Amino acid sequence: MASPPDTSKTTKLERYNSYIRRVNSTKLMAASSKLLFRATLLIALVLIFFFTLNYPPLSSSDNPPHVHTHHNFLSSAFYGSGASWEKQVRHSSTPRRPNGFSVLVTGAGGFVGTHCSLALKKRGDGVLGLDNFNDYYDPSLKRARQALLSKHEIFIVEGDLNDGPLLTKLFDIVPFTHILHLAAQAGVRYAMQNPQSYIRSNIAGFVNLLEIAKAADPQPAIVWASSSSVYGLNTENPFSELHRTDQPASLYAATKKAGEEIAHTYNHIYGLSLTGLRFFTVYGPWGRPDMAYFFFTKDILQGKPINIYQTQDDKEVARDFTYIDDVVKGCVGALDTAEKSTGSGGKKRGPAQLRIYNLGNTSPVPVGRLVSILEGLLNVKAKKHIIKMPRNGDVPYTHANVSLAYRDFGYKPTTDLATGLRKFVKWYVSYYGIQTRVKKETVKTSDRLGESD
Repeated sequence: MASPPDTSKTTKLERYNSYIRRVNSTKLMAASSKLLFRATLLIALVLIFFFTLNYPPLSSSDNPPHVHTHHNFLSSAFYGSGASWEKQVRHSSTPRRPNGFSVLVTGAGGFVGTHCSLALKKRGDGVLGLDNFNDYYDPSLKRARQALLSKHEIFIVEGDLNDGPLLTKLFDIVPFTHILHLAAQAGVRYAMQNPQSYIRSNIAGFVNLLEIAKAADPQPAIVWASSSSVYGLNTENPFSELHRTDQPASLYAATKKAGEEIAHTYNHIYGLSLTGLRFFTVYGPWGRPDMAYFFFTKDILQGKPINIYQTQDDKEVARDFTYIDDVVKGCVGALDTAEKSTGSGGKKRGPAQLRIYNLGNTSPVPVGRLVSILEGLLNVKAKKHIIKMPRNGDVPYTHANVSLAYRDFGYKPTTDLATGLRKFVKWYVSYYGIQTRVKKETVKTSDRLGESD
């Protein structure tokens, strides 16, 4: 009888193979766990990176220690390369009238930028906006202006002046004929809290824009916003473009004066056509909440006390308040009379236009008078505190001589302070939905929307 087959070796082999499979399975699970952990960690780091870029830390809107610029990485790198984005850029910047301009308006989400964009678009020019929507003041107001511009088919690219690749891309897409450079870090007193923001925007940002413009072919003509603050400690009145501007009283004024010198340099070396406009206390609908007329209105309606400054020798502080529609006409006039730049590909071919103008109202009004007008329009008595002007960079008096602007492009302000404040108050109570006994006046729809006549 045959003996049964010896299965011991087969059993041992199966056990060994089973052991090997378990060991390999354990190793595979361990390797998979490590790979999953590393992938999860990488994804987390990428998410943190994107959130850091797109959602800066919050700050108090009343007294922010820093201005936060909303650097949207998607808008510059990914969003800015899409076909839909480029189509919006081209559509917005294409003029609708014969020989119309194609204008890049920096700071288009700002006060003056919004009004100028509307005026240019209304007459058939192509307008493309650029704004970083920082939180120097309430960004929701800037977003509301953006929505207003969008209704008029004006597109604002969300980006920063210091984003060279973004600016280069815009100039690759659009052959701009003009730049209206209104983007800036504004405000005299805030410079004492955050001086670096003024250097980044008003100097570095301006230089970056000029670097891109000088290399463009053709080079655009540039009209840009300087400031009446450059007159600083000047005591001659009214302020003339011929007066000295080498005694700035604030860092803001110093950066604007630096801008004028930088403009001279790029005009001289590269043939850029440059026109600087010195604005005098611009006010009106869609204005800036950090301006006195704006926060006076807010505080009077809320029953809060307001501070009215006097000089150290007990004189009233006065400003040459200039209504927004008058300033818009000045900006458009400067654009219309700007000559072409003479450079090409960064090389100067001949002498280029270099100009500087005052844009004011020519009628200084004491701040106390402004408050009285607001009291009458709001039917509310202000709680006034008369205090000495602090030494924070403010000047006691401004008064514009605009004869040069009148001679060269017919600039002639027509809106007195009472009329302009009436239009502002109408807009203010409508925008913020305030129920008040504001005096009834007939205001055109364009005034309510903030469009320029």
